[in-house]
Amino acid sequence: MQFKFSQYQYQTDAADAVCDVFDGQPLQDGVSYIRDTGIRKPLFQEPEPVQDSFDIAELRPSQESLDYFDADDDTGYRNADLLLDAERLLANVRNVQRRRNLEESPRLYTDPAGAVELDVEMETGTGKTFVYTKTMFELNRRYGWSKFIIVVPSIAIRECVAKSLDMTNDYFYTSGRDGNEGYGKKLHSFIYESSNLNRLDEFAQSPDIQVMIINMQAFNTSMKENGRSKDARIIFSERDDFGSRRPIDVISATHPIMILDEPQKMGGKATQAGIRLFRPLFTLNYSATHKTRHDLVYALDALDAYNQRLVKRIEVKGFELNNMRGTDGYLYLQDIIVSKNKAPQARIEYKKLSASGKVVTTSGLFDEGDDIYTSSGELEAYRDGWRIAPDGIVPDGMEPGQTGYVRFMNGETLGKGQILNDGSEADMRRIQIRETILSHLHKEEHLWARGIKCLSLFFIDEVAKYRRYDDAGEPLNGEYADMFEQEYDRCVHDFIENRLDDGSGYLDWLRTTHGRYVHKGYFSIDKHGHSIDSKVKRGSEDSDDISAYDLILKNKERLLSFEEPTRFIFSHSALREGWDNPNVFQICTLKHSDNEVGKRQEVGRGLRLCVNREGIRQDRNLLSDADFLDVNLLTVIASESYEKFAESLQKDIETDLRDRPLVIDDAFFTKTRVPADKLGPEHAYLGDMSFSKDEAHDIVYALTVNRLIDRDGKLTDKYKEDRLGKDTVELLPESLQKKVPAIRLVLDSVVEGTTKMFIGNALKRKVHGNPLNGNWQKKEFQELWKRINHKYAYTVSFNDDELVKNAVKAIDERLVVSKLSYTVTRGIQKENASRDELADRTHFHRNDSHTGDLDVDASNGVKYDLLGEIAQAATITRRCAAHILKGIRPDKFLMFRDNPEQFIARVGRLIVQEKANMVVDHICYDRIEGGYDSSIFTKGGNNRDEAEGYQASKCVQDWVFPDGKIENDFARDLDSAAEVAVYAKLPRGFQIPTPVGNYAPDWAVAFRDDSGLKHLFFVAETKGTLDSFELRGIEDSKIACAKRLFNELNLADGAHYEQATTYQTLLDEVKALQ
Repeated sequence: MQFKFSQYQYQTDAADAVCDVFDGQPLQDGVSYIRDTGIRKPLFQEPEPVQDSFDIAELRPSQESLDYFDADDDTGYRNADLLLDAERLLANVRNVQRRRNLEESPRLYTDPAGAVELDVEMETGTGKTFVYTKTMFELNRRYGWSKFIIVVPSIAIRECVAKSLDMTNDYFYTSGRDGNEGYGKKLHSFIYESSNLNRLDEFAQSPDIQVMIINMQAFNTSMKENGRSKDARIIFSERDDFGSRRPIDVISATHPIMILDEPQKMGGKATQAGIRLFRPLFTLNYSATHKTRHDLVYALDALDAYNQRLVKRIEVKGFELNNMRGTDGYLYLQDIIVSKNKAPQARIEYKKLSASGKVVTTSGLFDEGDDIYTSSGELEAYRDGWRIAPDGIVPDGMEPGQTGYVRFMNGETLGKGQILNDGSEADMRRIQIRETILSHLHKEEHLWARGIKCLSLFFIDEVAKYRRYDDAGEPLNGEYADMFEQEYDRCVHDFIENRLDDGSGYLDWLRTTHGRYVHKGYFSIDKHGHSIDSKVKRGSEDSDDISAYDLILKNKERLLSFEEPTRFIFSHSALREGWDNPNVFQICTLKHSDNEVGKRQEVGRGLRLCVNREGIRQDRNLLSDADFLDVNLLTVIASESYEKFAESLQKDIETDLRDRPLVIDDAFFTKTRVPADKLGPEHAYLGDMSFSKDEAHDIVYALTVNRLIDRDGKLTDKYKEDRLGKDTVELLPESLQKKVPAIRLVLDSVVEGTTKMFIGNALKRKVHGNPLNGNWQKKEFQELWKRINHKYAYTVSFNDDELVKNAVKAIDERLVVSKLSYTVTRGIQKENASRDELADRTHFHRNDSHTGDLDVDASNGVKYDLLGEIAQAATITRRCAAHILKGIRPDKFLMFRDNPEQFIARVGRLIVQEKANMVVDHICYDRIEGGYDSSIFTKGGNNRDEAEGYQASKCVQDWVFPDGKIENDFARDLDSAAEVAVYAKLPRGFQIPTPVGNYAPDWAVAFRDDSGLKHLFFVAETKGTLDSFELRGIEDSKIACAKRLFNELNLADGAHYEQATTYQTLLDEVKALQ
């Protein structure tokens, strides 16, 4: 099968954008110069052996000597000089940017490699190699330039570029110019190798289009003048085997045009200095994510590519384990944090027992001496020695060749990125494999009639999990291969059961397939022919293993054939860059999700539009929009929850979106907010200013009438000269007149390029600290605080026999313990994307979910002191706990095996609830010594968004951060109520002890002396904000205890306790006490 290539307007636009920058440059074909041919040496001299010399003969364009090459001919051909000055180049750049709706460059990039350095931004999967190949042909056609050097960041991309140039050569020769007419020329490309320097003579002597490809690894070692590496000595030294010439001189004499593919991966100053040693005519940078910005002349970002239907639509399947076990002792070292002024800290992911009795996965920072057992809520699996040892946190590089690790007191070590004791990992991987196969079968059936081969790609981090070898060196299935074959045969059986073929032949064909024959591994190969883990150099995510890319690229077209049975591919994650097969429809990463690889990179290998068996791309030239979205759908089977993956992916996409020129329209003003401190002291009293939809419409109307914005919503030259004049202000409604300073400030900021401070997420200002204010000193609050600022102890007595009877009855009737299960959630990209939706994380919408049980032994061999655990959870004696457990039904007791932690927590909670029902009438409180310091209100600091809070006037702190709408409304009503003198949102540390757990009331309120109310001091609870995990009976008991302490026992010197849903209900209760 051969790929068929089509013309797309964006490809022509991208090539034109670069070429138009040089408008005015004359066409000069083949500028000749006298070439240094060097000193001839005897024939048959052995070349000096060098390291890192790779070759894939079957894949590469022919690299034999050209027919016209003559070693003695001193004629060379170089690129003609660029005759345009900086002023003309800048004018051309700006013209291109205006046409492409890009932000205009105020000046040319100040330190270019060559006369100018241009950026072309193209989303992954849209074919930037094809575009810069077309650009080379166009530059040659228009201006005669013929010498190009392509720099790539890895061997993977180098091999892909070489193959792409080879595959497209005939197309560009015959029809690549406009779809009908070709360029009538071919590129002559080769990969730079320091062992084959004579190819550089051909590069210099040929009048045809010559392209040298060099990967960054060779580039970084080669381009260090006077460097110690062998490559550096070769390229910068006079070589006997190269006519006593320096290779760098031969290359730079041609003044090549440099094309950097993925420049953000090419390091810093040393690499840029190396590029300059080639003496480039100019430099072109192609990437989806430019790190250093030059002069941008074309942009096709993720938003453009998706909306223009140039990449696949993305569907996400995410997974969550429910009712997790806490019996495995799971640990994952995310990172080691090194700071200047304190010892290293380890960020460790572990399991924790929540207050509701559920085991959840969380992460935290740990210091030497910290104990995982304590942090986990005392899960038994962490009891034995999981305390970090002295000097047990070791950062990267402290030991030669060793990544960071943590050492525990029990002798175990946990390496960075390593997982210990993940009892659920095998369960998760099996689910991922199963769901990948199910997605594949549904997709494959749908694509079968269209003649489209469906492929699924698994990335793994350890080859041994897929392929093992016995003592004789014979290959054996690894864990994942066995899982796959079992799940494939099971899924196919379920898929075809009781179904007849509909005539397409798919189901009949599917019946003939078996799991053993439909999958294959693509890995690095050792000298024995065995698959091995791909090695990755420090600081890189990708492998340089040529053997693996040889396999991948050689089999690219074959994998698209229906004659090839392989439909499921396993490969090492370090080989990710080598995979750009257009018919990958499922991607599944069988590893722990981490932050090392961005989500965009994870999905990027499957974004290319698919092709059918004839090699015809299934694009919008061929399909309707509905069919396009239906066919070109990439399913990502994530190793984490749908919400987490979709959130991270949208964040990645939004981060890399280009800045678009601002459009002055209604939406622009509704998203704008001007802080009071930007308006000057004379307007500060008005507060922060924002604009409603109607106000925005009125502003845009006034600007349009006075021709201050054009039809595209851009500010006109008239505005830049006159700004917001009197005639425009007079058109605004009277209600908007006071906002004129804010309107003027925002519009001026567009001219000056500083609008970001007023728009969108930049407005999420933080409240740093929330100290006590002057209201704290008011006599009303000091009096209230004096009355309630006490600590208490309680005593209570009840009948143990009655508690046992009630607890046994409650457990038998109401105990439910959840089994380990998983939930698969599926979500998909909306049909069109917008920047706002990406920013709000609403570009994906959730479709459906389903839950299944995992039939596993939850105890995992961990031993429990069951009596002691339940006695501690319920605050009862071991004897009482024994009587209760002895009395419950056997089937209820057996639930312990399904989920030990949940059994203990829920049995404890049911006993506590029965205690609660018994103790309220018998409880007695006494004041004890001590009270609360005022620092309880500010303890722990504050760093929250202003949008989460309410700026109060009568509170003892400037900001109130309410828990939900009821509390928010309550605070606002307290501020506006004439009767209220001062109030406080009580901190969580202010607590009243009860037999069923400590209780923290919400509010302390002091009414004015002249309010006419008899009782002035109140502690209040607003309903509707209760923790959803708490049982109502326990919460009611806590509230009953608080009422007894304040209202019946009067231990707060007349301060009353009341419940309220609104301020009005509180006031009604206060008045009822008159």
